[in-house]
Amino acid sequence: MLSRLWPAALVAVLALTACSAPSTAPAADDAFVIAISSEFETLDPVKGYAPDGGSMMFDGLMTRSADLTLRPALATAPPVVSADGLSAVFTLRQGVRFHDGRPLTAKDVAYTYTSVKGSPIGGDYEAIDTVTAKDDHTVEFRLKHAYAPLTQRTTLGIVPEGGFPAGKPIGTGPYTFVSWTPGDKVVMTANKDYWGGAPAIGRVVVAFAADDNVRATRLAAGEFDATILPPKAAARFENQRGLKVYKVDSADYRGIMWPFKQKVTGDVAIRKAMSLAIDRQAMVDTILAGAGKPAYGPVSPDTVWHNPSVTGRTDPEAARKLLDEAGHKPGPDGIRASFTLMYPAGDSLRKELSLAVASDAKKIGIDVKLAGLDWDAIEPRMARDALMMGYGSPYDPDYVNFELFHSKFAGQGFFNPGHYDNPKVDAALEKGRASTDQAVRRQAYQDFQQLVHDDEAWTYLAFLKHVYVIRGDYQGVTPSVDAHEHATGGLFRDLHTWKPAA
Repeated sequence: MLSRLWPAALVAVLALTACSAPSTAPAADDAFVIAISSEFETLDPVKGYAPDGGSMMFDGLMTRSADLTLRPALATAPPVVSADGLSAVFTLRQGVRFHDGRPLTAKDVAYTYTSVKGSPIGGDYEAIDTVTAKDDHTVEFRLKHAYAPLTQRTTLGIVPEGGFPAGKPIGTGPYTFVSWTPGDKVVMTANKDYWGGAPAIGRVVVAFAADDNVRATRLAAGEFDATILPPKAAARFENQRGLKVYKVDSADYRGIMWPFKQKVTGDVAIRKAMSLAIDRQAMVDTILAGAGKPAYGPVSPDTVWHNPSVTGRTDPEAARKLLDEAGHKPGPDGIRASFTLMYPAGDSLRKELSLAVASDAKKIGIDVKLAGLDWDAIEPRMARDALMMGYGSPYDPDYVNFELFHSKFAGQGFFNPGHYDNPKVDAALEKGRASTDQAVRRQAYQDFQQLVHDDEAWTYLAFLKHVYVIRGDYQGVTPSVDAHEHATGGLFRDLHTWKPAA
């Protein structure tokens, strides 16, 4: 999942040359290099690539504006939805062609959504019964039951009927695929015939660099033109000539994912005591340098879906009392219990948060053994060891939460890796997904948030501000409220509309 790290000697050389780095935007015919922390697992939307619109090579039926409202993309307008909510009809934009010259038709849309149902993200589309091309430019979605988030799910990139050759993505988007060097980069070039207008930035490279310090050093050396960094790593770029730092609100959280089938982490008293012991505000003030806010649940307080009763406090004395009452008495060494907390080794922010958790836990007699590992080593251990994880979405609360907390997804990779199982949570998530009544949906998600809070299903730490550093000055850079993003969404979602400032 993560890229190879650069040799330490080379990093040192780059650090020495950082002060001579170019400070202007690349010329139109040069590559604009974006560095991200983790490599794509696929470039096929049907298999889970950038379903929320974070792709430069594909378009969905709908896309999102900076304020997160939906607007038409390959569709000419929002769908016409039947009174019972079981049918949604889209009319397609005419004159759109795939990168290989084929015209877009309703059959391509039908193929995309029929195929995705059997993919790793198929659970997001399980309400869809059939997708049918009524004619070349009209497509109908028939649903098994009413599904309120359907239109939001139509940001999924459309692929041509029959798919495309392995490793050679074909979409309708503003950039066309050139190459993918595993562990290194993906190269794209501007689609000059793009229906939305040819991009001003003619060539884009998405480079993979897992280590935060490596990304910062290579950006300073002029190798990267843009990246996302933890607040501390980005601080060096503040007020530097030719560089702009953007601090963007997000629904992206960091928290401890608990394995429920283990003796220690499966004990609710341990989890609740940990939550009481952790000083979240100190984390925000120091580790995040103020670029965030304390978190106590999976739904950001910046969204209308947030349950304000889901909150907490820092109270080590109450944590020790809770542990005493649950029978977790201190041993001769003062230790009551011990567990392992994993974090991705190249992620400096998660490392610092993990160190802070371990320090706070020690004060109440819990020994947290830290393990900085790569993702290949982390994934098979997630059912056994706690993990400093990140997720979160500012879109519909069905997003992310259904797969993370519904019991039917238990143990499916990064979906519900801790095997959490609460029938009341399942019922609330199912009600919120199926109802078209906003009041019913709101209550369902209020209940869901309270239930996972009561179970301490995760111990949430902070909602982050995403900190972007971009070389050069561009018009059209429009911050939004970010999701936890693994593609090139967020601030980069409309890169094809950016133009160098005069």
